[in-house]
Amino acid sequence: MDKTSINYVEGLWEDLQNSIEATAYLNAALEDGSPDVFLLALRDVAKAREKAGELQPSTTSQENLLGLLSETDNPPLASVLRFLDDLGLTLAVKMKGHVAA
Repeated sequence: MDKTSINYVEGLWEDLQNSIEATAYLNAALEDGSPDVFLLALRDVAKAREKAGELQPSTTSQENLLGLLSETDNPPLASVLRFLDDLGLTLAVKMKGHVAA
C-alpha cells in the first residue's frame, strides 16, 4: 500500500502570507499561554513572509531575525514588538473571557 504524506508547511506558509490568517494564527498561539508556542508561531509567520518576499532585509536583518526567533532564547518584548511592526502587525491585550463587541 502506497502511503503519501502531505507536507503541511508549504500550505501553512501560503496561508500565513495573508495578514488576517497570520493574525488569527498568532492570536491562537497567544491563547495557549506558552511563550514558546507564540515564538514558534511567530517564526512560522516570519518564514511565510520571508518566502513571499515581504520580510525585507532592510527592516529586519537575517541575523536579527535568527536571534529574535532562536529556539533557545526568549527575546525582549521590545524586540518582539519591533518585529511585529515590521510584519505590519501589533500586539494587543484583552480581558479574559471578554468577547469584543
